[in-house]
Amino acid sequence: MATTARKTNWFAIWVSIAVVAVLAVVTVLVVVMNNKATDPGVKPTSSHITDTGGILFGDSKTNNITTYVDFLCPVCNRFEQTSAATIKQQVDSGKATLQVQPVAILDNNTSPTGYSSRAGSAMYSVTIHDYAHAYDFMQAMYANQPQEGSAGLTDDQIIDVAKTAGVNMTSDLQNEIKTHKYQKYVQQQQLPQGATGTPTLVINGTQIPVTFVPQTDIIANLK
Repeated sequence: MATTARKTNWFAIWVSIAVVAVLAVVTVLVVVMNNKATDPGVKPTSSHITDTGGILFGDSKTNNITTYVDFLCPVCNRFEQTSAATIKQQVDSGKATLQVQPVAILDNNTSPTGYSSRAGSAMYSVTIHDYAHAYDFMQAMYANQPQEGSAGLTDDQIIDVAKTAGVNMTSDLQNEIKTHKYQKYVQQQQLPQGATGTPTLVINGTQIPVTFVPQTDIIANLK
C-alpha cells in the first residue's frame, strides 16, 4: 500500500515562530517597564542623610522633628513661612533635630512633569556637596517656588537659586543637578502610613496635625 508524503506547512511554522518572537518581545518590555517602575535609583549617601533618606539638621537626642515635604507644594511653603523660625530655634538651641524628607507627590503637577523630584534631587546633591548651605538652599527653594501647573524651575534656575543661597557650585554639583542624579530615589519615597499629603509633620514618632501655629504644632509636642 503506497504511503502519502506529508507536506510541511511552512506557513504555519513561520507564523508560530513569529508569534513566539512577539510574545518574547512583549515579555521583555513588560519586565523592563516593571523594573523602571520599581527602580530605587541612586541612593544619596552622607553622614547628614539617614538610611531612609531623611536630611538631618542638628543632633539632639531629646526631640526629633520630621517633615515630609514636596518643593512644589504651596502648603509646605506656608508651613515653612509660619513654622521654620520656631523649628530652627529649637535645632540651634540643641533641643531638637530636624529631619527633612523630600517626596514627589506633586511630580505630575508641572508641565513637563517631574519638578518635585528634580528639586528633591537637587536638595540631596547640595546636602552632600555643601551641607553648610543646605538649609539656606532649602529656604531659597521655597522663596522661589513655582506655581503648580507651570514648567517649574529649570535646572539652570535651580543652580542660580543655590548660588544665591551661598552654595559652593562645583562642576560635580552642577552636573548632579543637571542630570537629576537622585530623581528616581525621590520618586520612590513615600509618606508615612496614615498621611494624606504634604507637609506631614512627625514629632517623636507621632504625626501632628498642622495648624500653622508654631506653639500648637511644634512647641506643645516637644519633650
